[in-house]
Amino acid sequence: MKRITSMLTFFFSITILLMTNCGKQRSFTFPQPSSEVYDGSLSSITTTMIYANTDYTVDLGTLTVRENRKKNDSRYIHLPVIRVRTNAQKPLEPVFCLTGGPGMSNLEHVGMKWYLMPNHDIIMVGYRGIDGSSILSCPEVEKAIKGTGNLFSEESIRGLGQAWAKSAKRLEEEGVDINGYTILDVIEDNELARKAFGYEKINLKSVSYGTRVAYLYGLIHPESIHRTVMTAVNPPGRFIWERDVFDEQLREYSALWASDSIAAIRSENLYADIMKALENMPNHWLLLPIDEGKVRCVTFCLLFQNKTAALVFDAFIAASNGDYSGIALMSLAYDYILPGMFTWGELACKAVSADFDSTRNYITDMSPIENYPMGASMSELLWSPMNRGGWPVHLIPEQYRKLQHSDVEILLLSGSIDVGTPTRYAVRDLLPYLKNGHHVILKGRGHMDLEWPNPEASQRLISSFYKTGVPDESLNTPVPVNFTVRWGFPILAKFFATILILIILALIIIIYFTKRKVRKRNKKHSKV
Repeated sequence: MKRITSMLTFFFSITILLMTNCGKQRSFTFPQPSSEVYDGSLSSITTTMIYANTDYTVDLGTLTVRENRKKNDSRYIHLPVIRVRTNAQKPLEPVFCLTGGPGMSNLEHVGMKWYLMPNHDIIMVGYRGIDGSSILSCPEVEKAIKGTGNLFSEESIRGLGQAWAKSAKRLEEEGVDINGYTILDVIEDNELARKAFGYEKINLKSVSYGTRVAYLYGLIHPESIHRTVMTAVNPPGRFIWERDVFDEQLREYSALWASDSIAAIRSENLYADIMKALENMPNHWLLLPIDEGKVRCVTFCLLFQNKTAALVFDAFIAASNGDYSGIALMSLAYDYILPGMFTWGELACKAVSADFDSTRNYITDMSPIENYPMGASMSELLWSPMNRGGWPVHLIPEQYRKLQHSDVEILLLSGSIDVGTPTRYAVRDLLPYLKNGHHVILKGRGHMDLEWPNPEASQRLISSFYKTGVPDESLNTPVPVNFTVRWGFPILAKFFATILILIILALIIIIYFTKRKVRKRNKKHSKV
């Protein structure tokens, strides 16, 4: 049974990766660290690469930095750096990129910045803890995050909390100082790279978690920043998702669904059907187990992108009508996709040091209740264990854990249906604190759709803001949300289940006739 479910989930996981356009990124070979060892020393090699059919000179560097700048005897670690040099004779300010996470590399998708390369150098400094010589992997967490029985049982949460503590202890025994991997350290890494390359002022292009880095960068080193773009805004305190906000977003999705005449035929009230499916969720579909907590986590993650959001809604509508096959696949996929999704130690260092509140009961605040049946599953998963063992990292100074006024010129870009960093984070939280802030809402876009599917609009907004300080919104038109699903999870579940059943039947038949043939042969030899 375990082998069968593993095969089924493997097929499903591959399907999800294809649907979300996940693929292997170009790999780079970086030079050895500089023989001069100090905080900010940089060695580099030069090569040529092609982006958007244009040749660019690319510097591949290794930046040596102190692990914990508060300790004079701290060891040094090494970070990879990529710089794509513009061909412009009079280049504009360079663009330093800060991607999402935490727990994800800052060196991916270099080519997606091609539209800025004609006028700007593009620089990507690896995130300490995931890129470079010190990687904070946590196999203990990867194992425990699968849960013991029910994902959100006390046993599972306590076990995950202990796994976090064991991981931290092991890393410290290996010589890692986990207090040297905060957002503030990332900021100083980029500042050292700025100085090493000889730039006076720089632009910041940030996404999701990277927007927190960019915002604090502007507070700490305002003299270094020319302009900042923050896409999918994450202000202080917002590494924690709240269940009332998520419930509101589900209702907004439901309203969009109702306005779609084709989608409305399948469900008159999407929100009600989701709640019905949750309320009546069984423990199994056929022989496949269903963990309601894992379903809620996978639901939240897949809502980050419009394409996969449609798949989630398709599965819940089928479930509301009694077909939980797609929900079973979502539950099974959790164990194969989520544990390896992040570099957990790097995630914990950044998130916990910035937003953890030891006085808060995350289980009580995040678990489902009558008014919010979906709860805030990923907050429940990531933050509840911190009260039961947790990650012993020091908090960054309080002034950087709360909102402050900034004079930096900043453009905020928000997706109207972004569940990871809702529009309200930009409007209600951050914008009032920005003296020179601009805010543009990209309608019909989720968390991972903000520069797609209408890239020309986002590219013009960003490039014009860097050039003039005013975002050009002329191409920013609403993007219709497509809820059409061809191969939904219920269909995939039945398809793969049918294939496996046929394989099993074929094996049984082969074994039967093989044994029969052997018996006949033995009987024939016995007569002789």
